[in-house]
Amino acid sequence: MDELHAGLMVAVIALVTLFLRSLPFLLFGGKRKTPVFITYLSNVLPYAIMGMLVVYCLRNTNFLAAPHGLPEVIACGAVALLHLWKRNTLLSIALGTVLYMFLVQAVF
Repeated sequence: MDELHAGLMVAVIALVTLFLRSLPFLLFGGKRKTPVFITYLSNVLPYAIMGMLVVYCLRNTNFLAAPHGLPEVIACGAVALLHLWKRNTLLSIALGTVLYMFLVQAVF
């Protein structure tokens, strides 16, 4: 019975995921014009999400105690500079993460 229950759960989750992924195409597909609000959201949400992720990542950083947030600040600066230089989000975040881990494990 457990295998049947697990199989049915996977099937339902797969169908809901398929429906949710196809919903934008059903609503805005074809020759219908995309609403201005949706276009606005597609322009501003990536920046808002990145800002929220920066705040989330730095929320527990103690700038008053050693190492005074230096690994975080250095890694964030590296991510920003790499992104300005290469314009590759994945590369910037990956190398920033590697730099942060190196700083935390080996330097500070």
